[in-house]
Amino acid sequence: MVVSVSRLPSLILVNLTRLAAAALLLLAACDGDELQSALPLPLEPDREAMGYYCSMIVVDHGGPKAQVFLTSTAKPIWFTSVRDAIAFTLLPEEPKNVAAIYVNDMGQGPWEQPAPGTWIDATAAWYVIGSRRRGGMGALEAVPFTEPAAAETFAASEGGEVVAYAAIPRAYILAPPEDEVSADPLPSVGRGEHGSGAMDHMQSGQTAEMPGMEPGQTMEDAQ
Repeated sequence: MVVSVSRLPSLILVNLTRLAAAALLLLAACDGDELQSALPLPLEPDREAMGYYCSMIVVDHGGPKAQVFLTSTAKPIWFTSVRDAIAFTLLPEEPKNVAAIYVNDMGQGPWEQPAPGTWIDATAAWYVIGSRRRGGMGALEAVPFTEPAAAETFAASEGGEVVAYAAIPRAYILAPPEDEVSADPLPSVGRGEHGSGAMDHMQSGQTAEMPGMEPGQTMEDAQ
């Protein structure tokens, strides 16, 4: 095929445009792969893994566990309960450079000891809140599941309601202990001292209410 000399500039421009577009797509794909690979992978707790708030051996407690990675550390912060890990992200005095949060999928193992390899992204999980089951420190728990159907089955057996991570009420996570024994699955905040785990970390008599928090505020509202 003979190409007119007058058409060469336009052909060159078209080819350059295509090359630039392909380069941008390749760069975006590489950036996405690098971001994915940069996320720390979950670890399995051993007897050296100690709960952040309770300073107790994580594997000695039943129920779902959690691990939080910060951007500044290679090892996770361990929690004997999922609710404590979520509280960690809400308390103003705790670090905010969270890289990843992993929790046990309780649809894949016994309550007494969650199965290895069942770690899932906490922000993508479904949770049963207000159930009769108690977490590692005997307090209310947010029980995580990968599949909403598994969460619904658990709630039908153990009570409670199914919510997404972003819909977990902050009041439920930061409830003081006397509210935990209430029949209300979504306790109020702001009365008395705080309970086990994360709540013991806060000063006695201080309320769980966060600056600017409104009653009924959820995790999504906190973002």
